[in-house]
Amino acid sequence: MSAIDYLLHESSVGYAIFQVVHQPETIGSRLKEVEAAAQDVAKFGKMVKLVNFAPYRGAAEALENVNLISEGVLSEYLRSVLELSLPKVSKKKKVVLGVQDKALAGSIKANFPSVECETGDTSEVVADLLRGLRLHAGKLLKGLHEGDVERAQLGLGHAYSRAKVKFSVQKNDNHIIQAIATLDHLDKAVNTFSMRVREWYSWHFPELIKIVSDNHTYAKLALAIGDKKTLSDDKLHDIAALVNDDADIAQAIIDAGKVSMGQDISEEDMKNVSAFANRVVKLAEYR
Repeated sequence: MSAIDYLLHESSVGYAIFQVVHQPETIGSRLKEVEAAAQDVAKFGKMVKLVNFAPYRGAAEALENVNLISEGVLSEYLRSVLELSLPKVSKKKKVVLGVQDKALAGSIKANFPSVECETGDTSEVVADLLRGLRLHAGKLLKGLHEGDVERAQLGLGHAYSRAKVKFSVQKNDNHIIQAIATLDHLDKAVNTFSMRVREWYSWHFPELIKIVSDNHTYAKLALAIGDKKTLSDDKLHDIAALVNDDADIAQAIIDAGKVSMGQDISEEDMKNVSAFANRVVKLAEYR
């Protein structure tokens, strides 16, 4: 692997070019001492040197650049930063630049033949150095106050999200598609949880599944009955209320509970079954 000469740090506040003064070896990069050094800003600061920091000149420029970066396109602003910051060398002796985004690295190489790009996917050293830059950017970039990077990230994140929403606003049926997808996910979740409730509670009260087939009703009954030993004719009205006021089904459930062949269930297991059944009920009602 080639030695890394420079690093490109693109952030919510602007572009920064760092020179790699001391590069850890690939073999030793996973050592605890090396990883600890990357966490310490004083030690990490000795590994890199700030060459140029080009802050964005406004929120509009920041949003424009982050959109281009997300598409792997080299902006004119970034081009000028690279031209100003990187040394002029021949094509035979290339400068190795560490870049976060693989698509952006391709655009840089296409526009700067004398620059060779390494990314976190191709180099562990680049991944570690860029991770250190993200961690310590607020202290390594000159002219910034504490909290500037975080505030810029929050503002740019909101602007980027709003721009993406506006971009898809022409799709008038987008909200319908999302609603249908949400319902599908809820149905899958309800069915999965219902199967677990049926499987677990059937060890205790196997006859119930033959009387009640609806998942939502079964979960509500499992919650209401709990330990089948508590079933008695006094609960006929409460059980009937859960099965559409059908007294015959309610009586069948009570009778089945009295002669059930299921095994006893501990209080702790019953709590777990009830918690899962309650989740099924809540999801079904939400759906």
